[in-house]
Amino acid sequence: MSFENQYLTFNEYIELGGTLEETPFNLLEYEARKQINIRTQNRLVNEETQTDEVKLCVFHLIEKIESYASASSSVSGNIASESTDGYSISYVTATQLNEVVKSKNVELDDIIMNDLYGVIVNGEHIIYNGVK
Repeated sequence: MSFENQYLTFNEYIELGGTLEETPFNLLEYEARKQINIRTQNRLVNEETQTDEVKLCVFHLIEKIESYASASSSVSGNIASESTDGYSISYVTATQLNEVVKSKNVELDDIIMNDLYGVIVNGEHIIYNGVK
């Protein structure tokens, strides 16, 4: 699979102190890029080069998304808790999963807002979404 038009290249990621191998990096960079594109209404898609703020934002998003992946892989079968004395298992409910998703989205929004606030590309603020 070819990963083109990356906002942050693997070499730039390594220079910033990244520790992932190239394949997991490519997958997470793609996910981070999608998150940015959603929140910027694709304003960066056709840009040939990205600003340092965008590159750092991708770096921070990769760290956060990777931490979510690590946390979710440690929980198997949506088990919330387990007791060995009386052998009981509690499962994560749909409401709890929704809360986790909302929390994740808030954290990603915060990273993007902090890193990209005030960044202007082609004369336009990239995170401008109209009048509130």
